[in-house]
Amino acid sequence: MPAPLDLDAIEAVAAEFGNSRTLPADAYRSADVFAWERETIFESGWVCVGRTDDLALPGQLRAIDHGGESVLLARDQDGTLRAFSNVCRHRGHILVEPGDAIDARQIRCPYHSWAYRFDGELRTAPLLTQTDDFEASQWGLVSIRAGTWMGWAFLDPSGVAPDLTATFGNASELLARYEPERLRLGARHAYEVKANWKLVTENYHECYHCTSIHPELCEVTPHDSGADHQPTGLWCGGTMYLKDHASTMSLSGESLGVAFRLLEDRHLREVVYVGLWPNLLVSAHPDYVMTHRIVPLAPDRTFIECDWLWAPDSFEADGFSTDYATDFWDITNKEDWTACEQVQRATVNRGFRPGPLSPMETTMYQFLGLVAKAYLDRPMTPPTVPHNRLYKLTDV
Repeated sequence: MPAPLDLDAIEAVAAEFGNSRTLPADAYRSADVFAWERETIFESGWVCVGRTDDLALPGQLRAIDHGGESVLLARDQDGTLRAFSNVCRHRGHILVEPGDAIDARQIRCPYHSWAYRFDGELRTAPLLTQTDDFEASQWGLVSIRAGTWMGWAFLDPSGVAPDLTATFGNASELLARYEPERLRLGARHAYEVKANWKLVTENYHECYHCTSIHPELCEVTPHDSGADHQPTGLWCGGTMYLKDHASTMSLSGESLGVAFRLLEDRHLREVVYVGLWPNLLVSAHPDYVMTHRIVPLAPDRTFIECDWLWAPDSFEADGFSTDYATDFWDITNKEDWTACEQVQRATVNRGFRPGPLSPMETTMYQFLGLVAKAYLDRPMTPPTVPHNRLYKLTDV
């Protein structure tokens, strides 16, 4: 079903670049729209739930919240990641309390001691599994489709989305030179922003605002540099370049880490920004990768988990500290969150109307195009990059 919105206004969002408009206010403030999004966007395809190793190592369990539902993640000794509804098949008791990963040999309900294997099959139910007419095979855990892609874990509650490689297309090729599955977590910050999740993503995908609110960022990268990439999957993004004095994005432009080993010389001068539909933003620098994992909480509240990842050899480098990257991006993040919150506050004003896009907002246009396709109940196909005077179409 289409979203509960003025569909003529959404058709204007999907119009050709140059004639398109931004989203109407109800897309950011309506409880009905938010409920529709959770069911139709976040429960009907792949959604990132975090780093694979961070969620659960082989032989571990971890319970997480996903869209208001408790999900149990399990990784058996061969490393296979599985997900289940975090309820016992007997009386519906929570199996594992949400929190950090725990070591376990089985999944055991604390209420009546029903026990399950890591593949979800019922192992034993006191008294019942000794009964001749009890079919243990019928009482396994309810599974949720799980998958891993380049070091990140995803859930597909619908169970019908194309596989992750097909879903993200040539994003794999673009990010492969950073070897994200090899990287280690160096730092993590959690933010709760008083703004709709789409405002956060829109802001990420344009630097039209950079000269206004990001003086630190403009010291190390030209705000109008770079190019969009043409996606073959459900993502959008582009490249920006570093100024001559800078080797990475930091307050001084200096790096305390080690450049990624597969980068060619030209890649050492650029930062790649990728938004994977619907909730993972990947910013690949010459020496570290930063991600924003977006979790919608309410129409006007969004949780953001920001990770910084480095190659193992950076942690062994003399003088290494994560601060050079986290200090820079914590300042920049908070500048962005303030802007997003100001827009969210304005959505209640009668003067809030859909606006035009500047020539520097082509990547944002692609993201809004994906949103519009979802709202209009149209096939989710890769976005098309428009040509304009500032950004050129490039191949990945």
